[in-house]
Amino acid sequence: MASGMCFPPSFGAGVVDNALAALRARGLAVPRSRVERMHEVTLDDPWCDRLVAEMDEAGIAEAVLLVPDFTYALPDGTHTISELLAHHRAVRDRHPGRFRVFPGVDPRWGQEGLALFERAVVEYGFDGMKLYPPCGYRLSDPGLYPFYELCAEWGLPVLSHIGATSPALEAEPARPIYVDRAAKDFPTVDFVLAHGSVNYTEECAMLCTSRPNIHVDVSGYETGGVAGLARLFELGLHHKVLFATDWPIFRLQGRQASFVERLTTEGAFPATMTEREFDLFFHGNAERILGKRRVPAAAVPSGAPERDRPVA
Repeated sequence: MASGMCFPPSFGAGVVDNALAALRARGLAVPRSRVERMHEVTLDDPWCDRLVAEMDEAGIAEAVLLVPDFTYALPDGTHTISELLAHHRAVRDRHPGRFRVFPGVDPRWGQEGLALFERAVVEYGFDGMKLYPPCGYRLSDPGLYPFYELCAEWGLPVLSHIGATSPALEAEPARPIYVDRAAKDFPTVDFVLAHGSVNYTEECAMLCTSRPNIHVDVSGYETGGVAGLARLFELGLHHKVLFATDWPIFRLQGRQASFVERLTTEGAFPATMTEREFDLFFHGNAERILGKRRVPAAAVPSGAPERDRPVA
């Protein structure tokens, strides 16, 4: 979601630092305040009204909103993760049928975090889990296993950031190989490695080839290029690759329609790609994964306060 409430100031400051380093290396003496304003412009759609308009323009019927939990690692944010999840619920309800939501909860919140995740799925009706290992944990961390157990029980996918991010965080925990043990221990949970066509593509491809429940999405190709995506198709992984854009981080690079168009103009697709394979990439793989959801409608999070439980 394009809103400053989702990104702590320290996260944004790191993004600005990287942008300034690139500009100054090219001899461009751009004031920091100008780059900060450019970054802020990408975070001006807290109700996703502009995003829905761009989706309409691009022919995108439905999108998944991801809610990374930075609040444990970067405590300078303006909202708690509980408040962020409640806002995403309001955004989804504002645009009926347009959004799925994957809530993120840092596993170091312990039982409190697990109860919050249960509430987000059962009471709010959210559809999966979003993880952000650069915050300081790995995908096979034992602290995540209670969350994975719920995902296995309820047929929910787990989508994780992989690769580098803001310099306020660390890249090492975000290696794709760290998903392997979890994927082995939870064979019915679908794990999606975000940015898999631009970060560690060969490692992602190896994991997708070796485990039926590991997939990749292609978010980040807006600036990282399409060579990695072409490589995934070359390896015959059409059934494992999900279309995605890294919105709002790359809003300055174009609109949703232009992101879709450039896949064709920049040669992402092999000449032999069939209509069925196009359908799998753009929506079929995501629909198949999301279609496994089986959360009981009447269930109540085990960690919910007694007053929130139904009265017999």
